[in-house]
Amino acid sequence: MTKRIFRSIFAVAAVVLLASFVLITGVLYEYFSNKQMDQLNMQTHLAAQGVESAGADYFNDMDIDGCRITWIAADGTVLYDSQAQQSGMENHADREEVQQALKTGHGESMRYSTTLMERQLYSADLLPDGSVVRISDMQYTPLTLILGMLRPVIIIALLALLLSLLLASRMSKRIVRPLNELSLDNADRIETYPELEPLTDKLRSQQNQLREQETELRRRRDEFEAATGNMTEGLVLLNEQGSVLSINRSATHILDISRYCIGKDIRAVSAVPQLRELAEKALGGEHCEAHACLGGVSYRLYASPVTSGDKVSGAVLLMLDTTEKEQAEQLRREFSANVSHELKSPLHTISGCAELLANGIVKPEDVPHFLSQIQSEAKRMIALIEDIIKLSHLDEGAEDMQREDVDLLAVARRQADNLSQAAESAEVSLSVSGESAVVNGIPQLLDAIVHNLCENAIKYNRPGGFVKVNVRREGGSALLTVEDNGIGIPPEQQERIFERFYRVDKSHSKEVGGTGLGLSIVKHAAALHNAKISVASAPGKGTVITVAF
Repeated sequence: MTKRIFRSIFAVAAVVLLASFVLITGVLYEYFSNKQMDQLNMQTHLAAQGVESAGADYFNDMDIDGCRITWIAADGTVLYDSQAQQSGMENHADREEVQQALKTGHGESMRYSTTLMERQLYSADLLPDGSVVRISDMQYTPLTLILGMLRPVIIIALLALLLSLLLASRMSKRIVRPLNELSLDNADRIETYPELEPLTDKLRSQQNQLREQETELRRRRDEFEAATGNMTEGLVLLNEQGSVLSINRSATHILDISRYCIGKDIRAVSAVPQLRELAEKALGGEHCEAHACLGGVSYRLYASPVTSGDKVSGAVLLMLDTTEKEQAEQLRREFSANVSHELKSPLHTISGCAELLANGIVKPEDVPHFLSQIQSEAKRMIALIEDIIKLSHLDEGAEDMQREDVDLLAVARRQADNLSQAAESAEVSLSVSGESAVVNGIPQLLDAIVHNLCENAIKYNRPGGFVKVNVRREGGSALLTVEDNGIGIPPEQQERIFERFYRVDKSHSKEVGGTGLGLSIVKHAAALHNAKISVASAPGKGTVITVAF
């Protein structure tokens, strides 16, 4: 900007200088031309008076430097010429100045010589006898004068241009300095000349607007980052070239890339081929999705273009963890298959016994046995259906069940009484010990937790074994512990015992019966109470299950 202003000032100065030089030269030339003509007229008048009084003798005594004197008769014949022989000169009757003098008594003219680059001034006066005295003098043209003064003119012009350069440089710097010092940060403090006030006022106004916009953008950015930063889903925003504009913490974890990938092409920083393909399609204007398994976790990847009018200006990539959903779907399928299998077994038994009885094939003495078997399988089906209903209710959150303060020790004693006959039949001792521990919970579910844990400990025990139930307070928690010295659980199966229909010893399970849903009900009921379950077991030594409320 300084250079442009400097060039402009210098150009203006040079043009003004040149124009001034031409104008002054013209004015001065015209002035001195008039002065020269006046002087020539005065000399002509004096010469006319001298010739009138002395005749031709006047020319002998006359001395006018540089001027040419001519005496012309009334018919145009040259009577005398100071620079040529009059006998050889042509008639001057047609000369402009002579004709004017013959008519008006005085005549003037000038003639230009292109070869000599000069012009000749003529002044003529009429004498009483009808003759004319003419004096001429040479006048140089402006170009001739300039050429004659070329050296001083060049020196003066160079000095003037140099002065213009210095002044233009100083003026341009002085003009630009306040402009260079102007900024949005100091628009309120900068000192400028009056001509810049409208600009500084505009800058101040724009500065205030930009500050407001910046504040609003920062607020929106913070809101966006706060919202996306707390998302469990991965979110990536791309520009139209595929470079990362924004990426949240979850996306960097899922894709195993750095947060410093902002500004880099997602197709270069991501090692996930499905994501690169989706990004390419989305930037091409397609809505698409794909499945990917990253780090042992299943994700559903979605990509959508961001359009501005008919033009794609970017893309949005979303990564959803579908592991739990897929696992839940797998569990649902397994549960459906297990329910179908568990229901088919007693139904087949009931159907077979009923068919034998209906066809009269069963001996009379065996009829009670078959009826007892039908009744047993029917009870098993009812228990299974009830447990399935309980689990379904727990899956829905059991919101209709009321919470109240419940003493776990009282629950343990009540369930021990309910299972005392089963314990005697299995030749297993069942005991309850500990202290009162009150928790706020759902009584029915707390009963189910204690009942199912104790029932399992009795079923998966051996004759002469024991089941010990202990209730105590430890820290701020209420602990329920059910310990037995039964068959135990192998380490690799301990995490699976709370799965639906999972049995550690399937052959033993057939002997003791049960639906296979007891511990699954315990798990869900404990989760509704925010309780934690821990298992310690060794095959052949027994099991200790602790529920911490």
